[in-house]
Amino acid sequence: MTDKVIIFDTTLRDGEQSPGISLDALEKLEIAEQLARLGVDVLEAGFPVASQGDFEAVEAIAKQVEGPVICGLSRTQLADVDRCWDAVRHAQRGRIHVFISTSPQHMEHMLKMDEKQVLAETRAGVARARMHTDDVEFSPQDATRTPLDFMIEVLQAAVDAGANTLNIPDTVGYGIPWDFGALIQYVRREVKGDYVTSTHCHNDLGLATANSLAGIQAGARQVEVCVNGLGERAGNAALEEVVMALKIRPDQFPGVEIGIHTEELARTSRLVARLTGYPVQFNKAVVGRNAFAHESGIHQHGVLAERTTYEIIDAGSVGQTGSQIVLGKHSGRHAFSDTLAKMGLTLQGPALDAAFKRFKELADRKVQLTDADLEAIVAEEIGGHVADGFELDSLKVSGGTVGTPQATVVLVRAGDQVEATAEGDGMIDAACKAIKAATGVEGALTDFNVSSVTGGVDALGDVIVQLEAEGVRVSGRGLSTDVVEASARAFLNAVNKVVRLRDQKDRRMPEATP
Repeated sequence: MTDKVIIFDTTLRDGEQSPGISLDALEKLEIAEQLARLGVDVLEAGFPVASQGDFEAVEAIAKQVEGPVICGLSRTQLADVDRCWDAVRHAQRGRIHVFISTSPQHMEHMLKMDEKQVLAETRAGVARARMHTDDVEFSPQDATRTPLDFMIEVLQAAVDAGANTLNIPDTVGYGIPWDFGALIQYVRREVKGDYVTSTHCHNDLGLATANSLAGIQAGARQVEVCVNGLGERAGNAALEEVVMALKIRPDQFPGVEIGIHTEELARTSRLVARLTGYPVQFNKAVVGRNAFAHESGIHQHGVLAERTTYEIIDAGSVGQTGSQIVLGKHSGRHAFSDTLAKMGLTLQGPALDAAFKRFKELADRKVQLTDADLEAIVAEEIGGHVADGFELDSLKVSGGTVGTPQATVVLVRAGDQVEATAEGDGMIDAACKAIKAATGVEGALTDFNVSSVTGGVDALGDVIVQLEAEGVRVSGRGLSTDVVEASARAFLNAVNKVVRLRDQKDRRMPEATP
Protein backbone atom coordinates (compact mmCIF):
# COMPACT_ATOMS: atom_id res chain seq x y z
CA MET A 1 0.00 0.00 0.00
CA THR A 2 1.16 3.54 -0.69
CA ASP A 3 0.62 6.64 1.40
CA LYS A 4 0.74 10.00 -0.40
CA VAL A 5 2.41 12.99 1.26
CA ILE A 6 1.11 16.26 -0.19
CA ILE A 7 3.88 18.74 -1.01
CA PHE A 8 2.53 22.23 -0.28
CA ASP A 9 4.86 24.92 -1.62
CA THR A 10 4.67 28.38 -0.06
CA THR A 11 7.68 29.97 -1.79
CA LEU A 12 5.48 32.65 -3.37
CA ARG A 13 3.82 33.51 -0.07
CA ASP A 14 5.97 32.82 2.98
CA GLY A 15 9.15 32.73 0.89
CA GLU A 16 8.44 36.15 -0.60
CA GLN A 17 8.12 37.56 2.91
CA SER A 18 11.89 37.26 3.26
CA PRO A 19 13.36 40.78 3.68
CA GLY A 20 14.22 42.41 0.38
CA ILE A 21 12.24 40.07 -1.88
CA SER A 22 9.67 41.87 -4.00
CA LEU A 23 8.55 39.76 -6.94
CA ASP A 24 6.31 41.22 -9.61
CA ALA A 25 3.49 39.28 -11.25
CA LEU A 26 5.61 38.10 -14.19
CA GLU A 27 8.34 36.79 -11.89
CA LYS A 28 5.81 35.02 -9.68
CA LEU A 29 4.18 33.45 -12.72
CA GLU A 30 7.50 32.13 -14.00
CA ILE A 31 8.28 30.55 -10.62
CA ALA A 32 4.76 29.12 -10.42
CA GLU A 33 5.11 27.49 -13.84
CA GLN A 34 8.39 25.90 -12.74
CA LEU A 35 6.83 24.69 -9.49
CA ALA A 36 4.11 23.04 -11.59
CA ARG A 37 6.80 21.32 -13.69
CA LEU A 38 8.44 20.23 -10.45
CA GLY A 39 5.17 18.56 -9.48
CA VAL A 40 4.14 20.29 -6.26
CA ASP A 41 0.65 19.30 -5.17
CA VAL A 42 -0.44 22.64 -3.69
CA LEU A 43 0.96 26.03 -4.63
CA GLU A 44 0.29 28.85 -2.16
CA ALA A 45 0.44 31.75 -4.58
CA GLY A 46 0.22 34.64 -2.12
CA PHE A 47 -1.79 36.66 0.38
CA PRO A 48 -4.36 38.39 -1.88
CA VAL A 49 -5.55 40.99 0.64
CA ALA A 50 -1.99 42.22 1.29
CA SER A 51 -1.97 44.47 -1.77
CA GLN A 52 -3.48 44.92 -5.21
CA GLY A 53 -0.25 43.64 -6.74
CA ASP A 54 -0.41 40.46 -4.68
CA PHE A 55 -4.05 39.94 -5.63
CA GLU A 56 -3.28 40.31 -9.33
CA ALA A 57 -0.34 37.89 -9.13
CA VAL A 58 -2.43 35.23 -7.38
CA GLU A 59 -5.23 35.73 -9.89
CA ALA A 60 -2.83 35.40 -12.84
CA ILE A 61 -1.38 32.18 -11.43
CA ALA A 62 -4.86 30.77 -10.81
CA LYS A 63 -5.84 31.52 -14.40
CA GLN A 64 -2.69 30.26 -16.13
CA VAL A 65 -0.93 27.59 -14.07
CA GLU A 66 -2.25 24.06 -14.48
CA GLY A 67 -1.58 21.04 -12.29
CA PRO A 68 -1.27 22.08 -8.64
CA VAL A 69 -4.08 23.21 -6.38
CA ILE A 70 -3.76 27.01 -6.27
CA CYS A 71 -4.08 28.31 -2.73
CA GLY A 72 -4.44 31.79 -1.26
CA LEU A 73 -3.89 32.81 2.35
CA SER A 74 -6.59 34.67 4.29
CA ARG A 75 -7.23 35.97 7.76
CA THR A 76 -10.54 34.99 9.32
CA GLN A 77 -12.22 38.31 8.51
CA LEU A 78 -15.06 37.64 6.10
CA ALA A 79 -14.00 40.34 3.65
CA ASP A 80 -10.50 38.82 3.53
CA VAL A 81 -11.91 35.37 2.82
CA ASP A 82 -14.06 36.74 -0.01
CA ARG A 83 -11.09 38.62 -1.47
CA CYS A 84 -8.99 35.48 -1.33
CA TRP A 85 -11.62 33.49 -3.20
CA ASP A 86 -11.90 36.19 -5.84
CA ALA A 87 -8.18 35.66 -6.54
CA VAL A 88 -8.12 31.84 -6.67
CA ARG A 89 -11.58 31.06 -8.07
CA HIS A 90 -10.29 30.79 -11.65
CA ALA A 91 -8.01 27.86 -10.81
CA GLN A 92 -8.77 24.31 -11.91
CA ARG A 93 -8.71 23.56 -8.18
CA GLY A 94 -8.70 26.41 -5.67
CA ARG A 95 -8.05 26.38 -1.93
CA ILE A 96 -8.55 29.00 0.78
CA HIS A 97 -6.08 28.84 3.66
CA VAL A 98 -7.59 30.54 6.72
CA PHE A 99 -5.49 31.39 9.78
CA ILE A 100 -5.72 33.11 13.13
CA SER A 101 -3.26 33.37 16.03
CA THR A 102 -3.90 31.17 19.05
CA SER A 103 -0.88 31.58 21.36
CA PRO A 104 -1.26 33.79 24.47
CA GLN A 105 1.51 36.06 23.20
CA HIS A 106 -0.21 36.64 19.86
CA MET A 107 -3.73 36.96 21.24
CA GLU A 108 -2.67 39.54 23.84
CA HIS A 109 -0.21 41.63 21.86
CA MET A 110 -1.44 41.31 18.25
CA LEU A 111 -5.11 40.37 18.13
CA LYS A 112 -6.30 41.93 21.39
CA MET A 113 -8.75 39.02 21.60
CA ASP A 114 -9.65 36.44 24.22
CA GLU A 115 -10.15 32.71 23.61
CA LYS A 116 -13.90 33.00 23.01
CA GLN A 117 -13.38 35.66 20.36
CA VAL A 118 -10.71 33.57 18.60
CA LEU A 119 -13.04 30.57 18.57
CA ALA A 120 -15.84 32.66 17.10
CA GLU A 121 -13.53 34.09 14.43
CA THR A 122 -12.32 30.60 13.54
CA ARG A 123 -15.84 29.25 13.06
CA ALA A 124 -16.96 32.27 11.02
CA GLY A 125 -13.86 32.44 8.80
CA VAL A 126 -13.76 28.73 7.99
CA ALA A 127 -17.52 28.58 7.38
CA ARG A 128 -17.28 31.53 4.99
CA ALA A 129 -14.42 29.85 3.11
CA ARG A 130 -16.42 26.63 2.87
CA MET A 131 -19.23 28.56 1.18
CA HIS A 132 -16.80 29.24 -1.66
CA THR A 133 -14.93 25.92 -1.96
CA ASP A 134 -14.84 22.46 -0.44
CA ASP A 135 -11.03 22.72 -0.12
CA VAL A 136 -10.37 24.72 3.07
CA GLU A 137 -7.23 24.70 5.17
CA PHE A 138 -6.97 26.13 8.68
CA SER A 139 -3.88 27.17 10.66
CA PRO A 140 -3.69 28.17 14.36
CA GLN A 141 -0.77 30.59 14.08
CA ASP A 142 2.02 30.00 16.64
CA ALA A 143 0.62 26.56 17.42
CA THR A 144 3.75 25.31 19.18
CA ARG A 145 3.36 28.00 21.87
CA THR A 146 -0.39 27.51 22.23
CA PRO A 147 -1.80 25.64 25.28
CA LEU A 148 -2.77 22.18 24.07
CA ASP A 149 -6.35 22.20 25.33
CA PHE A 150 -7.15 25.49 23.62
CA MET A 151 -5.43 24.50 20.39
CA ILE A 152 -7.47 21.29 20.21
CA GLU A 153 -10.66 23.27 20.86
CA VAL A 154 -9.83 25.68 18.02
CA LEU A 155 -8.88 22.88 15.62
CA GLN A 156 -12.08 20.99 16.39
CA ALA A 157 -14.09 24.15 15.75
CA ALA A 158 -12.35 24.52 12.38
CA VAL A 159 -13.13 20.93 11.37
CA ASP A 160 -16.73 21.28 12.50
CA ALA A 161 -17.03 24.46 10.40
CA GLY A 162 -15.75 22.69 7.27
CA ALA A 163 -11.92 22.66 7.25
CA ASN A 164 -10.48 19.51 5.70
CA THR A 165 -6.79 20.31 6.19
CA LEU A 166 -5.42 21.21 9.63
CA ASN A 167 -2.01 22.82 9.46
CA ILE A 168 0.12 22.98 12.62
CA PRO A 169 2.51 25.93 12.20
CA ASP A 170 5.73 26.18 14.18
CA THR A 171 5.57 29.89 13.38
CA VAL A 172 8.58 30.96 15.46
CA GLY A 173 10.71 27.85 15.01
CA TYR A 174 10.20 26.75 18.61
CA GLY A 175 9.72 23.05 17.97
CA ILE A 176 12.08 20.16 18.68
CA PRO A 177 11.64 17.08 16.46
CA TRP A 178 10.49 14.53 19.05
CA ASP A 179 8.25 17.10 20.73
CA PHE A 180 6.80 18.30 17.43
CA GLY A 181 6.14 14.73 16.32
CA ALA A 182 4.31 14.08 19.57
CA LEU A 183 2.22 17.21 18.97
CA ILE A 184 1.14 15.92 15.55
CA GLN A 185 0.18 12.58 17.09
CA TYR A 186 -1.81 14.35 19.81
CA VAL A 187 -3.74 16.44 17.27
CA ARG A 188 -4.59 13.38 15.16
CA ARG A 189 -5.78 11.52 18.24
CA GLU A 190 -7.81 14.30 19.87
CA VAL A 191 -9.42 16.16 16.94
CA LYS A 192 -12.30 14.17 15.50
CA GLY A 193 -13.29 14.27 11.86
CA ASP A 194 -12.06 13.68 8.32
CA TYR A 195 -9.06 15.91 7.62
CA VAL A 196 -5.41 15.92 6.53
CA THR A 197 -2.83 16.95 9.12
CA SER A 198 -0.15 19.33 7.86
CA THR A 199 3.16 20.76 9.09
CA HIS A 200 4.59 24.27 8.58
CA CYS A 201 7.98 24.59 10.25
CA HIS A 202 10.30 27.58 10.54
CA ASN A 203 14.06 27.32 10.86
CA ASP A 204 14.93 29.61 13.79
CA LEU A 205 16.77 26.75 15.53
CA GLY A 206 17.89 25.10 12.29
CA LEU A 207 15.35 22.31 12.79
CA ALA A 208 12.66 23.05 10.19
CA THR A 209 13.42 20.05 7.99
CA ALA A 210 13.89 17.74 10.99
CA ASN A 211 10.60 18.88 12.53
CA SER A 212 8.78 18.44 9.23
CA LEU A 213 10.07 14.88 8.86
CA ALA A 214 9.12 14.14 12.48
CA GLY A 215 5.63 15.37 11.68
CA ILE A 216 5.38 13.10 8.63
CA GLN A 217 6.60 10.15 10.66
CA ALA A 218 3.90 10.96 13.22
CA GLY A 219 1.17 10.85 10.55
CA ALA A 220 1.09 14.29 8.92
CA ARG A 221 0.28 13.85 5.24
CA GLN A 222 0.89 17.39 4.05
CA VAL A 223 4.17 19.26 4.50
CA GLU A 224 4.56 22.99 3.82
CA VAL A 225 7.93 23.96 2.38
CA CYS A 226 9.82 26.65 0.46
CA VAL A 227 12.38 26.28 -2.31
CA ASN A 228 15.89 26.89 -0.94
CA GLY A 229 14.44 27.19 2.56
CA LEU A 230 13.26 30.77 1.98
CA GLY A 231 10.87 32.42 4.42
CA GLU A 232 10.51 34.80 7.33
CA ARG A 233 13.63 35.29 9.48
CA ALA A 234 15.72 32.09 9.23
CA GLY A 235 13.32 30.62 6.67
CA ASN A 236 11.06 27.60 6.27
CA ALA A 237 11.66 23.91 5.79
CA ALA A 238 13.49 23.49 2.48
CA LEU A 239 11.46 21.69 -0.17
CA GLU A 240 14.49 19.96 -1.67
CA GLU A 241 15.67 18.64 1.71
CA VAL A 242 12.31 17.23 2.78
CA VAL A 243 11.69 15.66 -0.62
CA MET A 244 15.07 13.95 -0.87
CA ALA A 245 14.93 12.74 2.73
CA LEU A 246 11.67 10.97 1.90
CA LYS A 247 13.19 9.58 -1.31
CA ILE A 248 16.48 8.41 0.18
CA ARG A 249 15.13 6.92 3.43
CA PRO A 250 12.06 4.83 2.58
CA ASP A 251 13.02 2.58 5.48
CA GLN A 252 12.05 5.42 7.83
CA PHE A 253 8.91 6.34 5.87
CA PRO A 254 7.56 2.99 4.65
CA GLY A 255 4.94 3.22 1.92
CA VAL A 256 5.20 7.00 1.68
CA GLU A 257 5.09 8.42 -1.84
CA ILE A 258 5.47 11.91 -3.27
CA GLY A 259 4.81 13.22 -6.76
CA ILE A 260 7.85 15.48 -7.13
CA HIS A 261 9.97 15.25 -10.31
CA THR A 262 13.28 15.45 -8.48
CA GLU A 263 15.29 16.06 -11.66
CA GLU A 264 13.75 19.56 -11.68
CA LEU A 265 15.00 20.46 -8.18
CA ALA A 266 18.28 22.13 -9.19
CA ARG A 267 16.66 24.17 -11.97
CA THR A 268 13.88 25.29 -9.63
CA SER A 269 16.46 26.29 -7.03
CA ARG A 270 18.45 28.35 -9.54
CA LEU A 271 15.37 30.12 -10.90
CA VAL A 272 14.11 31.05 -7.43
CA ALA A 273 17.57 32.23 -6.37
CA ARG A 274 17.94 34.50 -9.38
CA LEU A 275 14.45 35.97 -9.32
CA THR A 276 14.38 36.57 -5.56
CA GLY A 277 17.96 37.83 -5.31
CA TYR A 278 18.71 35.30 -2.55
CA PRO A 279 21.77 33.26 -3.58
CA VAL A 280 22.07 29.63 -2.52
CA GLN A 281 24.90 28.95 -0.11
CA PHE A 282 27.63 26.80 -1.68
CA ASN A 283 27.23 24.00 0.87
CA LYS A 284 23.42 23.94 0.75
CA ALA A 285 22.09 20.39 0.90
CA VAL A 286 20.91 18.88 -2.41
CA VAL A 287 21.09 22.03 -4.58
CA GLY A 288 24.23 23.84 -3.42
CA ARG A 289 27.24 24.24 -5.69
CA ASN A 290 29.31 21.98 -3.43
CA ALA A 291 26.61 19.39 -2.75
CA PHE A 292 28.41 16.90 -5.01
CA ALA A 293 31.96 18.29 -4.83
CA HIS A 294 34.78 16.30 -3.29
CA GLU A 295 38.15 17.82 -2.37
CA SER A 296 39.58 15.29 0.07
CA GLY A 297 41.87 12.83 -1.69
CA ILE A 298 40.31 9.91 0.17
CA HIS A 299 36.81 11.03 -0.87
CA GLN A 300 37.92 11.59 -4.46
CA HIS A 301 39.44 8.13 -4.68
CA GLY A 302 36.32 6.53 -3.23
CA VAL A 303 33.90 8.37 -5.53
CA LEU A 304 36.00 7.63 -8.62
CA ALA A 305 35.98 3.95 -7.71
CA GLU A 306 32.26 3.88 -6.84
CA ARG A 307 29.97 6.92 -6.54
CA THR A 308 27.99 5.52 -3.61
CA THR A 309 31.06 5.43 -1.33
CA TYR A 310 30.54 9.10 -0.46
CA GLU A 311 27.32 10.12 -2.23
CA ILE A 312 23.87 9.06 -1.06
CA ILE A 313 22.18 11.03 -3.86
CA ASP A 314 22.82 10.63 -7.58
CA ALA A 315 23.48 14.19 -8.76
CA GLY A 316 21.55 13.55 -11.96
CA SER A 317 18.43 12.61 -10.01
CA VAL A 318 18.11 16.18 -8.71
CA GLY A 319 19.14 17.89 -11.95
CA GLN A 320 22.66 18.74 -10.86
CA THR A 321 24.16 17.16 -13.96
CA GLY A 322 23.01 16.70 -17.52
CA SER A 323 23.68 17.68 -21.09
CA GLN A 324 25.32 21.05 -21.46
CA ILE A 325 23.48 23.07 -24.08
CA VAL A 326 25.99 25.18 -25.97
CA LEU A 327 25.00 28.26 -27.96
CA GLY A 328 27.21 30.96 -29.38
CA LYS A 329 27.14 34.25 -31.22
CA HIS A 330 26.21 32.55 -34.51
CA SER A 331 23.08 30.95 -33.09
CA GLY A 332 19.76 32.23 -34.40
CA ARG A 333 16.48 33.14 -32.77
CA HIS A 334 14.91 29.77 -33.62
CA ALA A 335 17.71 27.78 -32.00
CA PHE A 336 17.61 30.10 -29.00
CA SER A 337 13.83 29.76 -28.58
CA ASP A 338 13.92 26.00 -29.18
CA THR A 339 16.67 25.54 -26.60
CA LEU A 340 14.73 27.52 -24.02
CA ALA A 341 11.61 25.45 -24.72
CA LYS A 342 13.55 22.21 -24.18
CA MET A 343 14.71 23.64 -20.86
CA GLY A 344 11.08 24.31 -19.89
CA LEU A 345 11.40 28.10 -20.31
CA THR A 346 8.70 29.65 -22.49
CA LEU A 347 9.10 33.22 -23.69
CA GLN A 348 7.06 34.95 -26.37
CA GLY A 349 6.78 38.35 -28.03
CA PRO A 350 8.66 41.26 -26.41
CA ALA A 351 10.05 39.05 -23.63
CA LEU A 352 11.64 36.70 -26.17
CA ASP A 353 12.95 39.66 -28.19
CA ALA A 354 14.56 41.19 -25.11
CA ALA A 355 16.11 37.91 -23.97
CA PHE A 356 17.45 37.15 -27.47
CA LYS A 357 18.93 40.64 -27.76
CA ARG A 358 20.66 40.19 -24.40
CA PHE A 359 21.86 36.73 -25.45
CA LYS A 360 23.46 38.14 -28.62
CA GLU A 361 25.14 40.93 -26.64
CA LEU A 362 26.69 38.43 -24.24
CA ALA A 363 27.50 35.86 -26.93
CA ASP A 364 29.79 38.42 -28.58
CA ARG A 365 31.89 38.44 -25.39
CA LYS A 366 31.68 34.75 -24.40
CA VAL A 367 32.66 31.85 -26.66
CA GLN A 368 29.96 29.48 -25.44
CA LEU A 369 26.80 29.89 -23.41
CA THR A 370 25.63 26.92 -21.37
CA ASP A 371 22.16 26.06 -20.09
CA ALA A 372 23.02 27.73 -16.77
CA ASP A 373 23.98 30.92 -18.67
CA LEU A 374 20.68 30.85 -20.56
CA GLU A 375 18.70 30.40 -17.35
CA ALA A 376 20.47 33.43 -15.91
CA ILE A 377 19.76 35.53 -19.01
CA VAL A 378 16.06 34.64 -18.95
CA ALA A 379 15.85 35.31 -15.22
CA GLU A 380 17.49 38.71 -15.70
CA GLU A 381 15.07 39.70 -18.46
CA ILE A 382 12.01 38.49 -16.54
CA GLY A 383 13.06 40.37 -13.42
CA GLY A 384 14.33 43.40 -15.30
CA HIS A 385 11.07 44.16 -17.06
CA VAL A 386 9.39 47.13 -15.45
CA ALA A 387 6.77 49.08 -17.32
CA ASP A 388 8.01 52.62 -18.03
CA GLY A 389 11.32 51.76 -16.35
CA PHE A 390 14.82 52.99 -17.13
CA GLU A 391 16.91 51.02 -19.63
CA LEU A 392 20.70 51.08 -19.73
CA ASP A 393 21.81 52.45 -23.09
CA SER A 394 25.53 52.83 -22.39
CA LEU A 395 28.05 52.84 -19.56
CA LYS A 396 31.55 54.28 -19.58
CA VAL A 397 33.85 53.96 -16.58
CA SER A 398 37.44 54.86 -15.77
CA GLY A 399 39.53 53.99 -12.73
CA GLY A 400 42.75 52.52 -11.47
CA THR A 401 45.47 53.40 -8.98
CA VAL A 402 45.81 56.96 -10.29
CA GLY A 403 42.96 59.46 -10.29
CA THR A 404 39.40 59.28 -9.03
CA PRO A 405 37.15 56.59 -10.53
CA GLN A 406 34.44 58.05 -12.74
CA ALA A 407 31.39 56.73 -14.55
CA THR A 408 29.03 58.10 -17.19
CA VAL A 409 25.69 56.44 -17.86
CA VAL A 410 23.11 57.02 -20.57
CA LEU A 411 19.64 55.76 -19.66
CA VAL A 412 16.48 55.64 -21.75
CA ARG A 413 12.96 55.96 -20.40
CA ALA A 414 9.87 56.23 -22.59
CA GLY A 415 12.11 57.09 -25.55
CA ASP A 416 13.91 59.94 -23.78
CA GLN A 417 17.62 59.80 -23.00
CA VAL A 418 19.13 61.03 -19.76
CA GLU A 419 22.86 61.19 -19.09
CA ALA A 420 24.74 61.59 -15.83
CA THR A 421 28.35 61.45 -14.66
CA ALA A 422 29.60 60.78 -11.15
CA GLU A 423 32.76 59.99 -9.20
CA GLY A 424 33.07 57.30 -6.56
CA ASP A 425 35.35 55.25 -4.35
CA GLY A 426 35.58 52.73 -7.18
CA MET A 427 34.14 52.17 -10.63
CA ILE A 428 31.13 50.29 -9.26
CA ASP A 429 30.43 53.03 -6.72
CA ALA A 430 30.78 55.66 -9.43
CA ALA A 431 28.38 53.80 -11.74
CA CYS A 432 25.76 53.48 -9.00
CA LYS A 433 26.06 57.18 -8.14
CA ALA A 434 25.65 58.10 -11.81
CA ILE A 435 22.48 56.00 -11.98
CA LYS A 436 21.17 57.72 -8.84
CA ALA A 437 21.79 61.09 -10.46
CA ALA A 438 20.13 60.06 -13.73
CA THR A 439 17.04 58.52 -12.14
CA GLY A 440 16.60 60.78 -9.13
CA VAL A 441 16.26 57.75 -6.86
CA GLU A 442 18.37 58.01 -3.72
CA GLY A 443 19.01 54.94 -1.65
CA ALA A 444 21.56 52.90 0.23
CA LEU A 445 22.97 49.53 -0.77
CA THR A 446 22.44 47.11 2.11
CA ASP A 447 23.86 44.03 0.41
CA PHE A 448 26.08 43.28 -2.58
CA ASN A 449 26.89 39.80 -3.85
CA VAL A 450 28.78 38.75 -6.97
CA SER A 451 29.23 35.22 -8.25
CA SER A 452 30.02 33.49 -11.53
CA VAL A 453 27.32 31.59 -13.37
CA THR A 454 29.81 29.10 -14.81
CA GLY A 455 33.56 28.60 -14.74
CA GLY A 456 36.25 30.05 -16.98
CA VAL A 457 37.81 33.46 -17.51
CA ASP A 458 34.86 34.49 -19.70
CA ALA A 459 32.29 33.46 -17.09
CA LEU A 460 29.19 35.59 -16.71
CA GLY A 461 29.22 37.62 -13.52
CA ASP A 462 25.91 37.44 -11.65
CA VAL A 463 25.49 40.41 -9.29
CA ILE A 464 22.70 40.62 -6.72
CA VAL A 465 22.11 43.78 -4.67
CA GLN A 466 19.64 44.95 -2.07
CA LEU A 467 18.66 48.62 -2.07
CA GLU A 468 16.82 50.62 0.58
CA ALA A 469 15.07 53.64 -0.88
CA GLU A 470 11.87 55.59 -0.26
CA GLY A 471 10.89 53.38 2.66
CA VAL A 472 11.17 50.04 0.86
CA ARG A 473 13.86 47.40 0.45
CA VAL A 474 14.16 45.71 -2.93
CA SER A 475 16.57 43.38 -4.66
CA GLY A 476 18.10 43.73 -8.09
CA ARG A 477 20.29 41.58 -10.28
CA GLY A 478 22.47 42.05 -13.31
CA LEU A 479 24.43 39.80 -15.64
CA SER A 480 27.51 40.51 -17.73
CA THR A 481 31.02 39.30 -18.50
CA ASP A 482 32.08 42.64 -16.96
CA VAL A 483 31.44 42.80 -13.24
CA VAL A 484 31.13 46.62 -13.28
CA GLU A 485 28.45 46.46 -15.95
CA ALA A 486 26.70 43.61 -14.12
CA SER A 487 26.73 45.71 -10.94
CA ALA A 488 25.30 48.73 -12.75
CA ARG A 489 22.55 46.58 -14.27
CA ALA A 490 21.73 45.09 -10.87
CA PHE A 491 21.56 48.53 -9.27
CA LEU A 492 19.37 49.87 -12.10
CA ASN A 493 17.11 46.81 -11.80
CA ALA A 494 16.60 47.63 -8.11
CA VAL A 495 16.01 51.31 -8.87
CA ASN A 496 13.35 50.35 -11.43
CA LYS A 497 11.53 48.35 -8.76
CA VAL A 498 11.52 51.40 -6.49
CA VAL A 499 10.14 53.45 -9.38
CA ARG A 500 7.45 50.82 -10.01
CA LEU A 501 6.38 50.76 -6.37
CA ARG A 502 6.31 54.54 -6.25
CA ASP A 503 4.25 54.83 -9.42
CA GLN A 504 1.78 52.19 -8.37
CA LYS A 505 1.57 53.60 -4.84
CA ASP A 506 1.21 49.98 -3.85
CA ARG A 507 1.62 49.95 -0.10
CA ARG A 508 1.49 46.54 1.44
CA MET A 509 -0.43 45.75 4.61
CA PRO A 510 1.59 43.90 7.27
CA GLU A 511 1.84 40.27 6.18
CA ALA A 512 1.16 37.48 8.63
CA THR A 513 3.22 34.32 8.96
CA PRO A 514 1.42 31.13 9.92
